[in-house]
Amino acid sequence: MAAAHSFSPFSLLVFARLSASIVAFLVLTWALYFQTSFYPHSSSPQEEDLIYAVLHPLLMVIGFILISGEAILVHRWLPGSRNSKKSVHLCLQGLALACGIFGIWTKFHSRDGIVANFYSLHSWMGIICVSLFGAQWLMGFLSFWHRGEVRMTRIRILPWHVFLDLYTYGLAVATAETGLLEKLTFLQTNGAVQKRCTESMIVNGMGLSLALLSGMVIFAAVLPKYQTPHSKSVYSSNKLHS
Repeated sequence: MAAAHSFSPFSLLVFARLSASIVAFLVLTWALYFQTSFYPHSSSPQEEDLIYAVLHPLLMVIGFILISGEAILVHRWLPGSRNSKKSVHLCLQGLALACGIFGIWTKFHSRDGIVANFYSLHSWMGIICVSLFGAQWLMGFLSFWHRGEVRMTRIRILPWHVFLDLYTYGLAVATAETGLLEKLTFLQTNGAVQKRCTESMIVNGMGLSLALLSGMVIFAAVLPKYQTPHSKSVYSSNKLHS
């Protein structure tokens, strides 16, 4: 209990933003400076195929994971009314969903077709993750923004919405980890990348940074809102006089 209170939302936000910045820097470096690792393994690869292959990790990591994580943290740092926070949260989640859908489309855009790319655990988890993310986004939109919904219905749905929000975020990070492992293992097995080289260190560092980021985001989301000593004393006084 004491350890949890020693962490303020501000410090968690700082660590989360720092981890997100490291992840963004590493994935940009990997995609832009090691493009040979993304060349499609087909008989006649096209420049368009390389562009889609590079876009996939950028959209799924920066567009899907980082933006959805920022949407989760909105309620911790954004000032203003509850409705304004929900509006920003909904918009960021919608943007993350669009990036996730387009990111999967780039992967399945190859001339081999969808079935040829739908074979690994990474691809299965990716489809499930984006589908669940879309379902929870739609559920959140209908439950919290449709004025016809009664208050008790929204109260009952809220725990499920929060659970799906955190679950899909954790699943997205796990899916990215399997994708990094799959890609790096493939490159090392074919001799394209050495086990101890700059690219391997970048990919492994990205995986560790994603794991750290997910922990910070989920911890910040479930941590009780920070109470100052003054607010605690007022709360205790009101409780004694009630």
